[in-house]
Amino acid sequence: MAGKPSRFVKELTDEESDVLRYLQAYGETPRIRQRAHAVLLSANGNSIESIARVFDVDRLTVTRWLNRWENDGLGGLADASRSGAPPKLNESEVQKAIDLATEHPHSPRQVREALAEVTGKKISESILRRILRRAGFRWKRMRKSLKSKRDEKDFRKAQDELQELAEMHALGELDLYYCDESGFSLTPTVPYGWQRIGETIELPSSRSSRINTLGFLSHDGKFHPYTVEGNIDTDIVVACIDDFCDQLSAPTMVVIDNASVHTSRKFESRIGDWEDRGLFFYFLPPYCPELNLIETLWRMIKHHWLPLDAYESMTRLTQRLIEVFSRIGSWLRITLAPT
Repeated sequence: MAGKPSRFVKELTDEESDVLRYLQAYGETPRIRQRAHAVLLSANGNSIESIARVFDVDRLTVTRWLNRWENDGLGGLADASRSGAPPKLNESEVQKAIDLATEHPHSPRQVREALAEVTGKKISESILRRILRRAGFRWKRMRKSLKSKRDEKDFRKAQDELQELAEMHALGELDLYYCDESGFSLTPTVPYGWQRIGETIELPSSRSSRINTLGFLSHDGKFHPYTVEGNIDTDIVVACIDDFCDQLSAPTMVVIDNASVHTSRKFESRIGDWEDRGLFFYFLPPYCPELNLIETLWRMIKHHWLPLDAYESMTRLTQRLIEVFSRIGSWLRITLAPT
């Protein structure tokens, strides 16, 4: 049992919690990841003494971390600046480095070479990193996106309508669910994790069949999964929706995309029957996957919740998926809010 805590950080907002969890997993340096984790532990009621034991540091170190968070927010997670040699680049040259990084975000080497051609000054990669961090840049994974293909007006309209549905759900006027399909195989989604210096955790990886799942996730976190062998076709989708209808206790709106299995003739022919049973569909505009909030759940399962031993065999993967699915909404929770 930890001793009586001297203090805790103030209550975190949902946005602060999300950012800190992201930094705990993907922060640029081990120290940033460590400090973000410490703030989350403090916010969850862990004493300074117990946090110090977790990270094998003294109590004063943890106190400094928490003080910097409360005084400087996210900026307090980074290393404090230190005195040293005068800067190698003047203000205009620093701006040029930033401009080049904006033009070539994936290639620090190309940025440094282009900067040397323009200024006649060579800088190290570490100096470039410091310049870009101070300018608000972070080295992180780029994402594939469909934003360029969608109609922005339709997207914003759908955002507003989904917000209205969420408010109706909160008032008890209807139940709001998000529906989508996903697949799991023995090719792992490789997560970040704590590893000893000089050691690397290696995950087994192999080609395999997929465990396909159709899920219904309510706006308050209830999850109804249907796991099937083979591909999910219209017949499977219809059968799952029929079963889901049997569990309804109130008029229910289901947010769904325009995949072919959701727009086939057989699917459309059943919409009237489902509406008679109290189930209605809200079809998202094309190329707007971020509006279907069950996508967040799939990411959490693949990146954070699925244990590493799940990839040892299909039997183990099936077992671990069942365990994760059974805990969603109780032990495992996500905060859903329209994008």
